[in-house]
Amino acid sequence: MASHALHRPALNWYSANARDLPWRRPGVDGWAVLVSEVMLQQTPVPRVLGPYDAWLKRWPTPAALAADSPGEAVRMWGRLGYPRRALRLHAAAQRCVDDHGGRVPSGRADLEALPGVGPYTAAAVAAFAYRQRQAVLDTNVRRVLARVLDGLEYERPGAATGAEIRRAEALLPGRAETAATWSVAVMELGALICTAKSPACDVCPLAGSCAWKLAGRPGWTGKPRRGQTYAGTDRQARGRLLERLRETSGPVRAAALEAVWKDPDQRTRALDSLVADGLVESLSRTRYRLPR
Repeated sequence: MASHALHRPALNWYSANARDLPWRRPGVDGWAVLVSEVMLQQTPVPRVLGPYDAWLKRWPTPAALAADSPGEAVRMWGRLGYPRRALRLHAAAQRCVDDHGGRVPSGRADLEALPGVGPYTAAAVAAFAYRQRQAVLDTNVRRVLARVLDGLEYERPGAATGAEIRRAEALLPGRAETAATWSVAVMELGALICTAKSPACDVCPLAGSCAWKLAGRPGWTGKPRRGQTYAGTDRQARGRLLERLRETSGPVRAAALEAVWKDPDQRTRALDSLVADGLVESLSRTRYRLPR
């Protein structure tokens, strides 16, 4: 299938249907896009909007965040989940100040050298902030391409393969500005139309070219795709304990944390892992606080 057969339908659909999201508005800089991409990792857009706005109001530049403590970054992260992302953003802000004059760099190599920034995030910042010709392969994009080109219900499990990346690069329009818009258009298509559970094939602009739809939407034949459990897990215990620590600017005694999570073995394990991850400082076995 010629790639240009996919470009115009997706671009036209995006022009008419794209959500008005703050990190997509004209004039956003690399920092605003980087913050959005880190917050959106494993987190849906509606949960990100409020924290994103509050974060950029408090820290509109990398220098503003770098001048504050990592503990304040963890506090502001709130209930977004996976709070190590807050520490990585703080470390990335510091690197931007130290090595890039307080700006988020535009080159892929420099972006990937920032703490917590991998190939996907680097490609997204380069494409969406700096309008470069980059293949941006998140779960939504991979699912759209798996259906349209491979006839598979879902993308293959695991990280994007080299073959997937090369194919996505070959699909990019030649003009950098158009390629950047195409990348976000396919992402939006996967988020709103070509969804994992309820794809709306009847209104999809790529339906006429989609191998999966043309084959009758065959079911997934790979290993069962299981969702992650949360209730009662160490991850939930970590979240509850961290939430209690965020509520105060000073140390919290262990007795106060006992009321948050009753299971002593799980509570100790969760606290130890928070300390090991740098999210919490242990002043003693009886007092804890966010890092400074």
